[in-house]
Amino acid sequence: MDLKEILSKCDHTLLAQTSTWPEIKAICDDGMKYGCASVCIPASHVKQAAEYVGGKLAICTVIGFPNGYDTTAAKCFMATDAADNGAEEIDMVINVGWAKEGKWDALLEEIKAVKAACKGRLLKVIIECCLLTDEEKIKMCEVVTNSGADYIKTSTGFGGGGATREDVALFAKYVGPGVKIKAAGGIADLKDAEDFINLGASRLGTSRIVKAVKAMEG
Repeated sequence: MDLKEILSKCDHTLLAQTSTWPEIKAICDDGMKYGCASVCIPASHVKQAAEYVGGKLAICTVIGFPNGYDTTAAKCFMATDAADNGAEEIDMVINVGWAKEGKWDALLEEIKAVKAACKGRLLKVIIECCLLTDEEKIKMCEVVTNSGADYIKTSTGFGGGGATREDVALFAKYVGPGVKIKAAGGIADLKDAEDFINLGASRLGTSRIVKAVKAMEG
């Protein structure tokens, strides 16, 4: 697979609690240089990053992150705030406890509410696969499909497990035709990236692919 194609599907990510503006600025520079789909960064850096890239790169941020148990009102406020600050893409974490309880209607209504609060921005829904059974993942494929969200996403990277080939294949089987797939967490190298794309992922949440390409450049 063409390297440029892989990079064009990468959300170049830096979500460490210790992230500083110089580090965020550096990944924005890399994202622009290597033609990434977006940079995925903490909400507090969105405004400055959006001003810095000047429309040359999509800014993505996360809400309800990483635990997902904020109230719906709080998630909606975060989504609107992110959009107002210049985020073009928003990755939200579901309330995993609701999924464990089978509160599918509540999950559907929350995702719909956040989608409305995004002001037309792209919404990706993180279901944290490592905490769910296959049956719960299949049900979440249905919920996300019915919600109007743009993507279903495997993981936060903070939940004890990342993307697996099995989960991406499961998503590809069970999501509706309008929903794309983002694999995130633990994507270590170009082989991983290619495998996930071939299984059906349109986006990859990773910090390592750009690093791998830079290493190849010497």
